[in-house]
Amino acid sequence: MSKFKGLVVTGIALSTILAACGSSASTSSSGSSSTSSTSNTSNTTSPTQYLYPLTGLVAPSEAAATRPSLEVKIDNAPQAWPQSGVDSSDVVYEEMVEGGLTRYFVVFQSHGSSVLGPIRSVRASDADLLATLGGLFAYSGGIPTFVADARATGIIDVGANSFAGGDYYRLSTRLAPHNLYSSTSVLRKSAAGKGSPPPILFKYRKSGSAFSVPGARSVTSFNVEFSGAVTAQWTWSPQIDGWTRATNGTPQVGAVSGQAISAQNVIVELMPYSNTGFVDPAGNPVPVADEVGTGQAYFFSGGKEASGTWTKTASNAVVQYATTTGKPVFLQPGRTWVEMVEIGGRVTAN
Repeated sequence: MSKFKGLVVTGIALSTILAACGSSASTSSSGSSSTSSTSNTSNTTSPTQYLYPLTGLVAPSEAAATRPSLEVKIDNAPQAWPQSGVDSSDVVYEEMVEGGLTRYFVVFQSHGSSVLGPIRSVRASDADLLATLGGLFAYSGGIPTFVADARATGIIDVGANSFAGGDYYRLSTRLAPHNLYSSTSVLRKSAAGKGSPPPILFKYRKSGSAFSVPGARSVTSFNVEFSGAVTAQWTWSPQIDGWTRATNGTPQVGAVSGQAISAQNVIVELMPYSNTGFVDPAGNPVPVADEVGTGQAYFFSGGKEASGTWTKTASNAVVQYATTTGKPVFLQPGRTWVEMVEIGGRVTAN
Protein backbone atom coordinates (compact mmCIF):
# COMPACT_ATOMS: atom_id res chain seq x y z
CA MET A 1 0.00 0.00 0.00
CA SER A 2 1.31 3.46 -0.91
CA LYS A 3 1.35 5.85 2.04
CA PHE A 4 0.91 9.62 1.73
CA LYS A 5 4.29 11.32 1.27
CA GLY A 6 3.22 14.96 1.09
CA LEU A 7 0.83 16.33 -1.52
CA VAL A 8 2.42 19.43 -3.03
CA VAL A 9 0.47 21.97 -5.07
CA THR A 10 0.98 25.51 -6.27
CA GLY A 11 -1.29 28.38 -5.42
CA ILE A 12 -2.97 28.43 -8.84
CA ALA A 13 -3.30 24.65 -8.98
CA LEU A 14 -5.10 24.08 -5.69
CA SER A 15 -8.62 23.76 -7.07
CA THR A 16 -7.39 21.27 -9.65
CA ILE A 17 -5.76 19.12 -7.01
CA LEU A 18 -8.82 19.13 -4.76
CA ALA A 19 -10.77 17.49 -7.56
CA ALA A 20 -8.16 14.77 -7.93
CA CYS A 21 -6.99 14.28 -4.36
CA GLY A 22 -7.08 10.51 -4.59
CA SER A 23 -3.46 10.61 -5.76
CA SER A 24 -0.40 11.62 -3.80
CA ALA A 25 1.36 13.00 -6.90
CA SER A 26 2.18 16.69 -7.08
CA THR A 27 0.49 18.56 -9.89
CA SER A 28 0.74 21.93 -11.57
CA SER A 29 -2.03 23.95 -13.21
CA SER A 30 -1.33 22.22 -16.50
CA GLY A 31 -1.81 18.79 -14.88
CA SER A 32 1.85 17.78 -15.08
CA SER A 33 3.96 16.70 -12.12
CA SER A 34 5.47 19.75 -10.48
CA THR A 35 6.01 21.59 -7.21
CA SER A 36 5.73 25.12 -8.62
CA SER A 37 4.24 27.04 -11.50
CA THR A 38 5.59 30.06 -13.37
CA SER A 39 3.44 32.69 -15.07
CA ASN A 40 3.82 33.26 -18.82
CA THR A 41 4.38 36.95 -18.14
CA SER A 42 6.50 36.75 -15.01
CA ASN A 43 9.37 34.80 -13.55
CA THR A 44 7.66 34.85 -10.14
CA THR A 45 7.05 31.36 -8.79
CA SER A 46 3.76 30.67 -7.01
CA PRO A 47 4.12 29.66 -3.36
CA THR A 48 4.09 25.93 -2.69
CA GLN A 49 1.03 24.62 -0.87
CA TYR A 50 0.49 21.32 0.90
CA LEU A 51 -2.78 19.54 1.57
CA TYR A 52 -3.69 17.53 4.63
CA PRO A 53 -4.21 13.93 3.42
CA LEU A 54 -7.31 13.24 5.54
CA THR A 55 -9.28 16.46 4.90
CA GLY A 56 -8.06 17.91 1.60
CA LEU A 57 -7.58 21.27 3.31
CA VAL A 58 -4.46 23.41 2.99
CA ALA A 59 -1.68 22.62 5.48
CA PRO A 60 0.74 25.30 6.72
CA SER A 61 3.83 23.26 5.92
CA GLU A 62 5.14 19.98 4.58
CA ALA A 63 5.90 18.86 8.14
CA ALA A 64 2.27 19.40 9.16
CA ALA A 65 0.95 17.59 6.08
CA THR A 66 3.18 14.56 6.58
CA ARG A 67 3.05 13.90 10.31
CA PRO A 68 1.66 10.52 11.46
CA SER A 69 -2.02 10.10 12.15
CA LEU A 70 -3.21 9.32 15.66
CA GLU A 71 -6.14 6.90 15.98
CA VAL A 72 -8.11 6.91 19.24
CA LYS A 73 -10.98 4.71 20.47
CA ILE A 74 -13.64 7.03 21.94
CA ASP A 75 -16.62 5.91 23.98
CA ASN A 76 -20.14 6.58 22.66
CA ALA A 77 -22.22 5.18 25.52
CA PRO A 78 -24.59 7.78 27.02
CA GLN A 79 -22.40 7.83 30.16
CA ALA A 80 -19.56 9.15 27.98
CA TRP A 81 -21.39 12.22 26.70
CA PRO A 82 -20.19 14.81 26.02
CA GLN A 83 -16.94 13.48 24.59
CA SER A 84 -13.72 15.46 24.26
CA GLY A 85 -11.73 15.68 21.03
CA VAL A 86 -14.18 14.32 18.46
CA ASP A 87 -14.89 17.87 17.27
CA SER A 88 -11.18 18.36 16.49
CA SER A 89 -10.74 15.20 14.42
CA ASP A 90 -10.21 14.67 10.70
CA VAL A 91 -12.07 11.39 10.23
CA VAL A 92 -14.43 9.37 12.42
CA TYR A 93 -15.40 5.74 11.87
CA GLU A 94 -18.42 4.59 13.85
CA GLU A 95 -18.44 0.85 14.54
CA MET A 96 -21.13 -1.33 16.04
CA VAL A 97 -19.99 -3.11 19.20
CA GLU A 98 -21.67 -5.46 21.67
CA GLY A 99 -25.17 -4.78 22.93
CA GLY A 100 -26.06 -2.86 19.77
CA LEU A 101 -24.03 0.16 20.94
CA THR A 102 -21.48 2.02 18.82
CA ARG A 103 -17.94 3.20 19.44
CA TYR A 104 -15.89 5.83 17.63
CA PHE A 105 -12.55 5.20 15.94
CA VAL A 106 -11.35 8.80 15.77
CA VAL A 107 -8.48 9.90 13.52
CA PHE A 108 -6.36 13.01 14.17
CA GLN A 109 -3.72 14.42 11.85
CA SER A 110 -4.32 18.08 10.99
CA HIS A 111 -5.40 19.13 14.50
CA GLY A 112 -5.38 17.84 18.05
CA SER A 113 -7.18 18.08 21.35
CA SER A 114 -5.76 18.98 24.76
CA VAL A 115 -8.45 16.83 26.37
CA LEU A 116 -9.19 13.48 24.75
CA GLY A 117 -11.74 10.91 25.86
CA PRO A 118 -13.32 8.94 27.28
CA ILE A 119 -10.86 6.45 25.76
CA ARG A 120 -12.03 2.86 25.52
CA SER A 121 -10.77 -0.54 24.44
CA VAL A 122 -9.80 -1.99 21.08
CA ARG A 123 -12.25 -4.07 19.05
CA ALA A 124 -11.74 -6.61 16.27
CA SER A 125 -13.08 -4.15 13.67
CA ASP A 126 -10.14 -1.84 14.35
CA ALA A 127 -7.46 -4.02 12.72
CA ASP A 128 -8.49 -3.36 9.12
CA LEU A 129 -8.73 0.38 9.77
CA LEU A 130 -5.30 0.40 11.41
CA ALA A 131 -3.79 -1.62 8.56
CA THR A 132 -4.84 1.13 6.17
CA LEU A 133 -3.96 4.16 8.28
CA GLY A 134 -0.81 3.16 10.17
CA GLY A 135 0.40 5.83 12.59
CA LEU A 136 -0.20 5.83 16.35
CA PHE A 137 -3.01 4.00 18.18
CA ALA A 138 -4.43 5.07 21.56
CA TYR A 139 -6.82 2.81 23.48
CA SER A 140 -7.47 1.58 27.01
CA GLY A 141 -6.63 -2.10 26.51
CA GLY A 142 -8.82 -5.00 25.41
CA ILE A 143 -9.11 -8.69 24.68
CA PRO A 144 -5.56 -9.99 24.06
CA THR A 145 -6.49 -11.36 20.61
CA PHE A 146 -7.74 -7.95 19.49
CA VAL A 147 -4.67 -6.21 20.93
CA ALA A 148 -2.38 -8.64 19.09
CA ASP A 149 -4.28 -8.12 15.82
CA ALA A 150 -3.94 -4.34 16.18
CA ARG A 151 -0.20 -4.53 16.89
CA ALA A 152 0.31 -6.92 13.97
CA THR A 153 -0.71 -4.15 11.56
CA GLY A 154 2.52 -2.29 12.33
CA ILE A 155 1.02 0.66 14.16
CA ILE A 156 2.82 2.37 17.04
CA ASP A 157 1.01 1.30 20.20
CA VAL A 158 0.49 4.30 22.50
CA GLY A 159 -2.25 2.59 24.46
CA ALA A 160 -2.75 2.70 28.22
CA ASN A 161 -0.71 -0.50 28.64
CA SER A 162 2.16 0.60 26.40
CA PHE A 163 5.28 2.70 26.96
CA ALA A 164 2.90 5.70 26.83
CA GLY A 165 0.76 4.47 29.73
CA GLY A 166 1.79 7.44 31.86
CA ASP A 167 0.01 9.74 29.40
CA TYR A 168 -3.42 8.63 30.66
CA TYR A 169 -5.44 9.79 33.65
CA ARG A 170 -8.92 9.26 35.07
CA LEU A 171 -11.45 12.00 35.77
CA SER A 172 -12.90 11.84 39.27
CA THR A 173 -16.10 13.47 38.00
CA ARG A 174 -17.01 10.44 35.87
CA LEU A 175 -17.48 6.78 36.66
CA ALA A 176 -15.20 4.08 35.27
CA PRO A 177 -14.85 2.86 32.59
CA HIS A 178 -16.10 6.11 31.06
CA ASN A 179 -13.40 8.32 32.63
CA LEU A 180 -10.04 7.54 30.98
CA TYR A 181 -8.48 10.55 29.23
CA SER A 182 -5.30 11.77 27.57
CA SER A 183 -4.12 14.48 25.15
CA THR A 184 -3.08 14.28 21.51
CA SER A 185 -0.01 16.45 22.11
CA VAL A 186 1.16 14.36 25.07
CA LEU A 187 0.72 11.10 23.15
CA ARG A 188 2.57 12.51 20.15
CA LYS A 189 5.42 13.67 22.38
CA SER A 190 5.82 10.16 23.80
CA ALA A 191 5.95 8.74 20.26
CA ALA A 192 8.14 11.48 18.76
CA GLY A 193 9.91 10.30 15.62
CA LYS A 194 7.75 7.20 15.34
CA GLY A 195 4.96 6.34 12.91
CA SER A 196 4.31 7.14 9.26
CA PRO A 197 1.90 9.57 7.57
CA PRO A 198 -1.51 8.26 6.52
CA PRO A 199 -2.64 7.64 2.95
CA ILE A 200 -5.19 9.85 1.21
CA LEU A 201 -8.57 8.28 2.02
CA PHE A 202 -10.98 10.34 -0.09
CA LYS A 203 -11.22 12.32 -3.31
CA TYR A 204 -12.29 15.94 -2.99
CA ARG A 205 -14.02 18.51 -5.13
CA LYS A 206 -13.25 22.22 -5.10
CA SER A 207 -14.28 23.68 -1.75
CA GLY A 208 -17.76 25.20 -1.92
CA SER A 209 -18.69 23.56 -5.22
CA ALA A 210 -21.86 21.51 -5.63
CA PHE A 211 -22.05 17.79 -4.86
CA SER A 212 -22.59 16.55 -8.42
CA VAL A 213 -23.36 12.84 -8.33
CA PRO A 214 -25.88 10.98 -10.51
CA GLY A 215 -29.20 10.73 -8.68
CA ALA A 216 -28.21 13.17 -5.92
CA ARG A 217 -31.13 14.88 -4.18
CA SER A 218 -31.36 17.63 -1.60
CA VAL A 219 -32.11 16.52 1.98
CA THR A 220 -32.29 18.43 5.25
CA SER A 221 -31.71 15.49 7.62
CA PHE A 222 -31.18 11.76 7.73
CA ASN A 223 -31.16 8.93 10.26
CA VAL A 224 -28.83 5.92 10.42
CA GLU A 225 -30.21 3.06 12.50
CA PHE A 226 -27.40 0.84 13.76
CA SER A 227 -29.63 -1.20 16.07
CA GLY A 228 -32.56 -0.85 18.40
CA ALA A 229 -30.13 0.80 20.82
CA VAL A 230 -28.49 3.42 18.60
CA THR A 231 -29.77 5.73 15.88
CA ALA A 232 -27.46 8.41 14.52
CA GLN A 233 -29.29 11.56 13.41
CA TRP A 234 -27.73 14.15 11.12
CA THR A 235 -29.10 17.59 10.24
CA TRP A 236 -27.86 19.84 7.44
CA SER A 237 -26.48 23.21 8.56
CA PRO A 238 -25.80 25.73 5.76
CA GLN A 239 -23.96 27.92 8.28
CA ILE A 240 -21.16 25.38 8.62
CA ASP A 241 -21.66 23.72 5.23
CA GLY A 242 -21.95 20.43 7.07
CA TRP A 243 -24.07 18.02 9.10
CA THR A 244 -24.57 18.24 12.87
CA ARG A 245 -24.84 15.03 14.90
CA ALA A 246 -27.33 13.73 17.45
CA THR A 247 -27.58 10.23 18.94
CA ASN A 248 -31.00 8.91 19.94
CA GLY A 249 -32.31 12.45 19.83
CA THR A 250 -29.56 13.98 21.99
CA PRO A 251 -27.40 16.57 20.18
CA GLN A 252 -23.72 15.72 20.52
CA VAL A 253 -21.33 18.51 21.42
CA GLY A 254 -17.66 18.81 22.31
CA ALA A 255 -17.13 18.79 26.08
CA VAL A 256 -14.46 21.50 25.89
CA SER A 257 -15.70 23.63 22.99
CA GLY A 258 -19.43 23.29 23.60
CA GLN A 259 -19.81 23.31 19.82
CA ALA A 260 -21.95 20.82 17.90
CA ILE A 261 -20.11 17.75 16.64
CA SER A 262 -20.33 17.90 12.86
CA ALA A 263 -18.92 16.64 9.58
CA GLN A 264 -18.76 18.04 6.07
CA ASN A 265 -19.35 14.54 4.69
CA VAL A 266 -21.07 11.45 6.05
CA ILE A 267 -20.62 8.10 4.33
CA VAL A 268 -22.77 5.10 5.27
CA GLU A 269 -21.23 1.74 4.40
CA LEU A 270 -23.56 -1.25 4.65
CA MET A 271 -21.52 -4.36 5.49
CA PRO A 272 -21.82 -7.78 7.12
CA TYR A 273 -20.91 -8.25 10.78
CA SER A 274 -19.78 -11.58 12.24
CA ASN A 275 -19.56 -12.99 15.76
CA THR A 276 -15.97 -13.04 17.07
CA GLY A 277 -16.78 -15.77 19.57
CA PHE A 278 -16.00 -13.45 22.47
CA VAL A 279 -18.52 -11.94 24.89
CA ASP A 280 -18.49 -8.83 27.07
CA PRO A 281 -18.89 -8.99 30.89
CA ALA A 282 -22.68 -8.87 30.44
CA GLY A 283 -22.60 -11.87 28.12
CA ASN A 284 -23.26 -9.94 24.91
CA PRO A 285 -21.51 -11.31 21.79
CA VAL A 286 -18.71 -9.10 20.48
CA PRO A 287 -19.17 -8.47 16.72
CA VAL A 288 -16.63 -7.66 14.02
CA ALA A 289 -17.29 -5.79 10.78
CA ASP A 290 -16.38 -7.66 7.60
CA GLU A 291 -14.64 -4.69 6.01
CA VAL A 292 -12.91 -6.35 3.06
CA GLY A 293 -15.28 -6.67 0.13
CA THR A 294 -17.83 -4.44 -1.54
CA GLY A 295 -21.28 -3.19 -0.68
CA GLN A 296 -23.89 -0.47 -0.88
CA ALA A 297 -23.02 3.03 0.28
CA TYR A 298 -24.84 6.30 0.85
CA PHE A 299 -23.06 9.64 0.56
CA PHE A 300 -24.20 12.84 2.26
CA SER A 301 -22.37 16.01 1.24
CA GLY A 302 -23.26 19.58 0.37
CA GLY A 303 -26.82 19.17 1.63
CA LYS A 304 -27.46 16.27 -0.72
CA GLU A 305 -27.77 12.49 -0.64
CA ALA A 306 -26.57 10.03 -3.27
CA SER A 307 -26.09 6.28 -3.39
CA GLY A 308 -23.26 4.15 -4.73
CA THR A 309 -20.79 1.53 -3.57
CA TRP A 310 -17.76 1.02 -1.32
CA THR A 311 -14.97 -1.44 -2.16
CA LYS A 312 -12.00 -2.53 -0.03
CA THR A 313 -9.82 -5.10 -1.78
CA ALA A 314 -7.49 -5.98 1.12
CA SER A 315 -7.07 -5.29 4.82
CA ASN A 316 -4.54 -2.52 4.18
CA ALA A 317 -6.23 -1.09 1.07
CA VAL A 318 -7.89 2.32 0.93
CA VAL A 319 -11.65 2.06 0.42
CA GLN A 320 -12.78 3.16 -3.03
CA TYR A 321 -16.12 4.97 -3.29
CA ALA A 322 -18.07 5.00 -6.54
CA THR A 323 -21.33 6.41 -7.86
CA THR A 324 -24.05 4.21 -9.34
CA THR A 325 -22.36 4.72 -12.72
CA GLY A 326 -18.97 3.59 -11.40
CA LYS A 327 -17.39 7.05 -11.27
CA PRO A 328 -15.38 8.27 -8.23
CA VAL A 329 -17.23 10.22 -5.55
CA PHE A 330 -15.78 13.68 -4.79
CA LEU A 331 -16.38 14.99 -1.28
CA GLN A 332 -16.26 18.43 0.30
CA PRO A 333 -12.86 19.18 1.92
CA GLY A 334 -13.15 18.85 5.68
CA ARG A 335 -14.11 16.22 8.25
CA THR A 336 -15.60 12.94 6.99
CA TRP A 337 -17.63 10.56 9.16
CA VAL A 338 -17.98 6.92 8.09
CA GLU A 339 -20.89 4.92 9.50
CA MET A 340 -20.09 1.17 9.41
CA VAL A 341 -23.64 -0.21 9.50
CA GLU A 342 -24.63 -3.85 9.46
CA ILE A 343 -26.60 -4.90 6.39
CA GLY A 344 -30.26 -4.50 7.29
CA GLY A 345 -29.72 -1.24 9.17
CA ARG A 346 -32.07 1.47 7.97
CA VAL A 347 -31.00 4.75 6.39
CA THR A 348 -33.82 7.28 5.96
CA ALA A 349 -33.51 10.84 4.66
CA ASN A 350 -35.90 13.79 4.51
